[in-house]
Amino acid sequence: MNAQLPGAIRFDVQTLVQVIQNCEASDALRCQLSLPHWTTLASFMHPFPLNKGQVLMEQGARDATLYFIESGALSAHCEDENAKVHTALVGAGTVLGEGSFFSNQPRRATVYASSPCRMWCLTPLRFKELARHHSSIALELTLAMGSVMAKRLCIPPKRAAVT
Repeated sequence: MNAQLPGAIRFDVQTLVQVIQNCEASDALRCQLSLPHWTTLASFMHPFPLNKGQVLMEQGARDATLYFIESGALSAHCEDENAKVHTALVGAGTVLGEGSFFSNQPRRATVYASSPCRMWCLTPLRFKELARHHSSIALELTLAMGSVMAKRLCIPPKRAAVT
């Protein structure tokens, strides 16, 4: 049965692409992918909604999933070794989780939805499959994520968002 449930949210990768292309944030995802490439990438991702206040990831967790933000805002909270909490807000048109995705290290922050969100996730296993079958898409995505991470590391208020 493939019937849409009442009240179910419909996801379309074209919406994600438009949001990414129009994002003006300093840490926006700048991918040079065409719509057919995004459609291919979407077949390796899983879309899901996130309710306000819901936890997306927890500091110290061993999860390397990458998250694309289609709509909404999230708040990343990172506690350092001196128990000082650093906070960063991240919105639509960018990604979260690039730090663990690249390093396979535990999450550096706890991330909550500040508002209702529409997300897309890409696991490392699905990324490996993407790279095996569509290496040019995987390479472009890797370069774009690396750029996001580098920008966040250079902007002190955004460092907590490198999760």
